[in-house]
Amino acid sequence: MISKNLNSALAIIKTQSILSKKFDKLNMHGLGMSDFIILYLLKNSPGNQCRRIDLAGKMGITASGVTRLLAPMEKIGLVDRQSNARDARVSYVVLTKTGEQIFEEAKLTAEEVAEEIFSAVKKKNHGIMIDVLNDLIAKFN
Repeated sequence: MISKNLNSALAIIKTQSILSKKFDKLNMHGLGMSDFIILYLLKNSPGNQCRRIDLAGKMGITASGVTRLLAPMEKIGLVDRQSNARDARVSYVVLTKTGEQIFEEAKLTAEEVAEEIFSAVKKKNHGIMIDVLNDLIAKFN
């Protein structure tokens, strides 16, 4: 027998694996899930830009991890790098017009995938699930 807490953790991990597989449909837009999340975060940041360190924090990864993810995105023109005029140590990741266009197209696919996944969840349970996940995020963020 395992504890309820461990059982919950294992269920979340399995769910994450299932979600990752379902969101592989983003590949048709040339994006992985992490790429999509970066574009989403930039699209919803003031001026469509964010400091690398803040982007890493929002994604729950290290600064070097976000840098590795951004390199190919910069290469294909989805994001750009912009230095801070007042502090050369600070750089921003900026969503390009191409990145914005790809995000909007991929968002439609992501919405379809999300609908497929969560259509089986009862509305009252959906709200509870969101609350539990947000509690976990808040605790460790």
